[in-house]
Amino acid sequence: MSIRAIVVDDERFSREELIFLIEHYPSVEVVGEADSGEVAIMKTIQLQPDVLFLDVEMPKMDGMEVAKSVQELKKVPEIVFATAYSDFAVEAFRHNAVDYLLKPFDEEQLSHTIERLEKKLMDQGYQRKTWTPTKLAIEEDGDIRYLDPNDILYVYREGRVTKVVGKSRSYEVNWPLKEVEARLTPFSFFRIHKSYLVNLDYIERLIPWFNGAYQLELRGHKEKLSVSRNYVKNLRNQLEL
Repeated sequence: MSIRAIVVDDERFSREELIFLIEHYPSVEVVGEADSGEVAIMKTIQLQPDVLFLDVEMPKMDGMEVAKSVQELKKVPEIVFATAYSDFAVEAFRHNAVDYLLKPFDEEQLSHTIERLEKKLMDQGYQRKTWTPTKLAIEEDGDIRYLDPNDILYVYREGRVTKVVGKSRSYEVNWPLKEVEARLTPFSFFRIHKSYLVNLDYIERLIPWFNGAYQLELRGHKEKLSVSRNYVKNLRNQLEL
């Protein structure tokens, strides 16, 4: 069982300390972090975590507001509050929090928290491997746009921006290409270059180019894509199964 977690705290050192401690537990995978309530909600929508480790006192949108907001999502994460103040404990458990960690973090207390998380998720019949995301969530002008990965032709990195090329238009995201690749793992995407991922379902022709490299023709797309010679063999194996 792998519990996907996001750590939320406006103080960087507190986030780093908690992430460091959590990473000692093989059952928990920290898939993201956020420095504000607004970013926490955005990342919860995008990454679909199983639990939020959530600071209470944050500017603009505090942890209690975040906990209330995520209750409206289709996949509601568990909540573990992590704060320097004990005053909020009663209110925290009104949000059905799994636990309430006090700073500075105590390793024994965290161990009990992880045990509670494991038990609660297992008691709910939790099976991480059976859940697969069906959409790629992209932030655009403050909104969240959900893309069907089957409608994406290819993805590439240009400068500090990653571009997602769909059937009708392109989108820009700030994630590294490696992160987009991880999100698209359940689908038919393959790396053809250090800066390019392509949807195998749209490949029509593989054309020899020079120095062992190839070019790809994609269905419904005029521009040819370059295939690095380091990826040609594995790509041909994928296409010729």
